[in-house]
Amino acid sequence: MRLARLFRTHRSFAASSACLLAALFSTVVITPAEAAPVTDPTTLVRPFVGTQNSGNTFPGVSAPFGMVQLSPDTGGQGGYDYLQNTIYGFSQTHLSGVGCGVAGEVPIMGTTGTMSSTDANVYRSAYSHSDEQASPGYYRVGLAKYGINAELTATERTGWQRYTYPSSTTANVLFNTGRANQTVFDSEVHVVGDRTVEGRVRAGNFCAGLDQHTVYFTASFDRPFASFGSWRGAVATGGVRDASGTGNNGAWVRFDTTSDRDVVFKVGLSYTGLAGARANLAAETGTSYDFNATRTKLHDSWQRKLGEIAVDGGTADRQSVFYTALYHSLLHPNLAGDTGGQYVGFDKAIHTAADYTPRQNLSLWDTYRPQNQLLELLEPQVARDVALSVVAIGRDGGWLPRWALANSETNIMTGDPVTPFLVEAWSKGLLAGHEQEAYTLLRRNATSVPAASSQYNGRSGQTFYAQRGYIPAGLKLGTDCLHKGGDNDCVHPASATMEYSAADAALALMAQGLGQTADATLFAQRGQWYRNLWDSSIAQFRPRTSTGAFVTPYNPIDAGKLFHEGGAYQYQWLVPQDPAGLTSLMGGRAATEQRLDSFFAYPKLLTDPSGTARNDWIASPYDYYSKATYNPNNEPDLLSPYAYHWAGHPAKATTVVRAAWTLFTTAPTGMTGNDDLGTMSAWYVFTSLGMYPTMSGANFLALSSPQFPSTTVQIGQYPGRQGGTLTITAPGVSDTVRHIQTVRINGTATTHSWLPWSSIANGGTIADTVGSSTSAAWGTATTDEPPSINHP
Repeated sequence: MRLARLFRTHRSFAASSACLLAALFSTVVITPAEAAPVTDPTTLVRPFVGTQNSGNTFPGVSAPFGMVQLSPDTGGQGGYDYLQNTIYGFSQTHLSGVGCGVAGEVPIMGTTGTMSSTDANVYRSAYSHSDEQASPGYYRVGLAKYGINAELTATERTGWQRYTYPSSTTANVLFNTGRANQTVFDSEVHVVGDRTVEGRVRAGNFCAGLDQHTVYFTASFDRPFASFGSWRGAVATGGVRDASGTGNNGAWVRFDTTSDRDVVFKVGLSYTGLAGARANLAAETGTSYDFNATRTKLHDSWQRKLGEIAVDGGTADRQSVFYTALYHSLLHPNLAGDTGGQYVGFDKAIHTAADYTPRQNLSLWDTYRPQNQLLELLEPQVARDVALSVVAIGRDGGWLPRWALANSETNIMTGDPVTPFLVEAWSKGLLAGHEQEAYTLLRRNATSVPAASSQYNGRSGQTFYAQRGYIPAGLKLGTDCLHKGGDNDCVHPASATMEYSAADAALALMAQGLGQTADATLFAQRGQWYRNLWDSSIAQFRPRTSTGAFVTPYNPIDAGKLFHEGGAYQYQWLVPQDPAGLTSLMGGRAATEQRLDSFFAYPKLLTDPSGTARNDWIASPYDYYSKATYNPNNEPDLLSPYAYHWAGHPAKATTVVRAAWTLFTTAPTGMTGNDDLGTMSAWYVFTSLGMYPTMSGANFLALSSPQFPSTTVQIGQYPGRQGGTLTITAPGVSDTVRHIQTVRINGTATTHSWLPWSSIANGGTIADTVGSSTSAAWGTATTDEPPSINHP
């Protein structure tokens, strides 16, 4: 491997083609009747998208990246299932698009009448979608059983509710601290004085994880209680202020609404303690109980965030899908600390952040792909906060995370996502002042395993990987590999091997940039270890045993589930560090094109893109092992359309991407599987802009035609980056007139099918011409293909 040349190439392409980015952005147009220019993008967001068919989104309210996600609870993994017809509460925390039940802490419910039952399944209320509405920053629903109109809004760390009751002397607000959308280990609740309810919930066991965290709350009402009570188990006792312990705990407060039917209350959250919850409530809301003013302020916040990208042209429906995806992309990660900077570390001690805002809920296996890069583009300060929060996890907890929920590690998913995540942040300058600390943590993660007493699985297959160049099949948890709950690389050794190799190639870039040349050589060599699973006899990746033999018998469709959430067909494209080398392994450009055509059922896409996507690509939301085709429901093959760029046919990538867009709609089913904390939505946003980041830390983006005829993007400011406006034009672009003919970036023509990130860092112009012909030479030459940063 010519390592010096490899890294010189990496540095040069990241800095040289400053013109390329403008072209990327100018490629968007849509065929049907075009919509009017967007003035308030919040009116186009459909929060119910993804609430059916395992999208697992939530329709309630949250500030951008807020600590609170206040939303109705009907059941289901995301807390709200569109097909359910009853609501049992409005809980303070939700995660958008997760694949297991999570969060849902402190469901609060309005009722009327006597406290006849403490069982949420009994006091839950029917509701109708015809009496329900949602928009960014506001949610409303009628609770038919009680005649209550319930409204929700929020600030960053507080959730607001307004209940309009019928005339009643028994108008209740119930706090159920013993119930959540995950395991509740114990809880407590206290009625304090005549206007306050406080408590805490200790919960965890996300998916198969052993994680635990505690959230504290304080609720303040706009008027005094008429009476109150609490419950333990099934026994409700009036006049009792406190309940605590395991099991079903809760409290209620009661109002007389015969003369004033509205009750407004606000709930502050904290993970540091009750003092933190009180401080957050006071800092963000003061003495106000003005629900409408809070709603307006949150609406304005979302209008500003969504307005960072302005699209013009296309249908109203396509614009709505786009802004819904952008909205979902900006919900997570979430605030972890109090207004004073205090947060709970992974050592369970309280720390104070100095030069960043702590963030939590880090689904790195998902978000390291496009969502992280979208935040770098639009919200670089948030992206820096997230990156430094990951470094703080390593500092406080002794190891880097994989899937961090609140202040503990879940060990969910496999491979090594934290490495590409942090290397990507480093490549954009977001680790400034923390580079060496981050690198030390990354190197340790990549070369060793956590102690048996640690909460982290880490790279559980690292010892075998270092010895053999791959992780063998057949390893036993608890003997061969330490296991601390969640998922484990030794269970999915084939995909873990490929993910380690990609991560090592990314780490080589950082090592070289920091002057660690010996490490750079080591990790660059490991970046080629994906080849150790290539079985040339079948021209496919194949797991191996500890003897070196390939696993037999072998069906690459399910691969014995030795790849995680996908088979060999989906994982065959997960070589972002060396697509040129992968193309060579597959027999060259022509052979790779044929393989891609089969993978995408390409001939069918040309006549029926929507039907092909739904019938040939996808089985069902959680069926990862039944097809030999593209699965846009999940992350492993998200980058695969852009493999066409290295095969010399970038026009085909455009056709595939547009077929995948048909899976995103404005209906509750309009999400491709779990949204995974905004990952799938970020994929939609990026590809709609006509670009995609295929390799973390490599500082380039692959190009395709964008969706809208005109797009402007406000590039976020950050120290060392002034930001600016990117203007993208692609006159006449549509689903049929979709192929790039020429590209001009900042006025200069280019035939490259990629552009350096530096081209977009401070704005610019991208002007594409598009047509229906696929015979244009743009991007087809070998010299036009994107870089392979780890190519030997």
